[in-house]
Amino acid sequence: MLPHERQERIRERIRELGQVKISQLSAELAVSEMTIYRDIQPLLQEGWAHKVYGGIALTRQEEGSSLVADGKCMLCGRSVDSRLAYRLILPDRVETACCSHCGLLRFSQLNRSDIQALCQDFFTNTTINAQMAWYVLNGVVDVGCCRPQLLCFEQERIARGFVKGLGGEVLSFSDAILRVTSAMDGAHGCGCTSQE
Repeated sequence: MLPHERQERIRERIRELGQVKISQLSAELAVSEMTIYRDIQPLLQEGWAHKVYGGIALTRQEEGSSLVADGKCMLCGRSVDSRLAYRLILPDRVETACCSHCGLLRFSQLNRSDIQALCQDFFTNTTINAQMAWYVLNGVVDVGCCRPQLLCFEQERIARGFVKGLGGEVLSFSDAILRVTSAMDGAHGCGCTSQE
């Protein structure tokens, strides 16, 4: 059995049981425990699962095709407001973040070329391609989510108009990732400030 086939089997067992022991996986898949530890590394790095004593457990519960934690952000744990939601679409799952701040941080963490991202336009509340969006960093409008705050706009001219009236800085997708990740360097966790 190839490593990606074992990883899929491991995912299936974790989905079924919620938590599974490394020794149990080793016996079921007829490979060494060291091989299982190598196979679970991508699952741990993705944040899909986490280590527990003697095994591995599902980090979030699945609902449909999305991974969610009871309506919580997959990065900071804050409640997800659909108007600010940021979704990362991977081949095997969809991850939901509470806002662009957490979505961009998670995009950067995953460091994969096969990710699609969706967010909501701040004015129209329509779903847009996050990689083509324009981001306003730290305008005066406080949406009560993570800092530094980023608001998404489909059109650059609308984002610039927002900044003209309400302050902030207009950034492209790649610039927004650089700014939010550099702002979080050295911060504990993702730097989100929960107000719940």
